[in-house]
Formats: sequence, structure tokens, C-alpha cells
Amino acid sequence: MTDKTLYTIIVHSENIAGLLNQVTAVFTRRQINIESLNVSASSIQGVHKYTITAWTDKDTIEKVVKQITKKMDVLQAHYFTDDEIYQHEIALYKVETPALEQTPEVSKVIRKNHARIVEVNPVFSIVELNGMSDDITHLYQELQAFGCVLQFVRSGRVAITTSCFERVNEYLTEREAKYLESKKQKSNE
Repeated sequence: MTDKTLYTIIVHSENIAGLLNQVTAVFTRRQINIESLNVSASSIQGVHKYTITAWTDKDTIEKVVKQITKKMDVLQAHYFTDDEIYQHEIALYKVETPALEQTPEVSKVIRKNHARIVEVNPVFSIVELNGMSDDITHLYQELQAFGCVLQFVRSGRVAITTSCFERVNEYLTEREAKYLESKKQKSNE
């Protein structure tokens, strides 16, 4: 059996309806479970960034990325291990306010984990934590031990790498140059 690694796939694409379905279908066909998925606009107008994490082996992730890259509206796709990117998540924990008031250890756990309380009312309080995946899971487990967690949600991984982003800019510059050249040729005809 091959060892599995958590890979982060970063995909840059044009903002086209249905592309997310095409990308996730690549994982489904290979029976790979997506651990997290985050889609947002990038700093380049008209370009969206997909950040996908999945446990698999190197051979399989290479094939998946190659298949994603072949999609018509995908500008580029690359895979990374955790040591090749900077990644973060945001989590919200809805906890019982009476537990915060009556059990000082709950507040200590929140402070110890560098989380912050962003909302308090008589019934519940909202705790927010920005951090690494393991930190978010650790705080959840500590709060869960007190039995005070009413809800828990995490954003999914967001990641950044400069080398990947520079390639998108190069691609868009080349595409714009080709477009202008074809427009110039048509006007000369």
C-alpha cells in the first residue's frame, strides 16, 4: 500500500459556470475524497482560485492535476505539500455562554489557543480562531471536552504561493498579447 500525503491543489480558472462540477468530477472518478474546498475571486480580474485538499499519493495527484489542467477554462493547476505553501483556515465555534461564565477553564482554553470571542449574548457566544488546520481541530477537541460546543464550522484551507501566482500573470499577459495581435491582423485585412 502506498503512503498518502495531504496535497493542496491550487487551480486558477476563468469564472465559468459549471467548472467547479467538472473539477470535482475528476476526484470522484478516481474515488478521492476532497478534504476541503475553497473557491474565491483572485486579485486578477475575471480569474478565480480554487484551493482543494485531498489525501492521496504522488502518482495519483499528478494525474488528477494533469486532468484538471486539460479543462477548457482552467488557466493552470498545480499541487503542493504543506511545506511548499503558506496555508490558513478560519473557524467559528458557537459555545454556551453559561459555560463561559460558570467554567473559567473554558475561557482559559480560548485564550491559550489565541482565539477570540467575537459575540456574546445570554444563550451563546461565538469564538473565532485563525490558524493552521491542526490548531483549529485542537481547540475544537478541547472545547468539546467541556460539552459546551453548540456548533462548529471551518472555512477550509486557503493557501498562497508566489511561484504559482506568477505563472498565472505570465499566462494572462501572453493571452492578452495574442488577442491584441489577432485583433490587429483582422483590422489589417
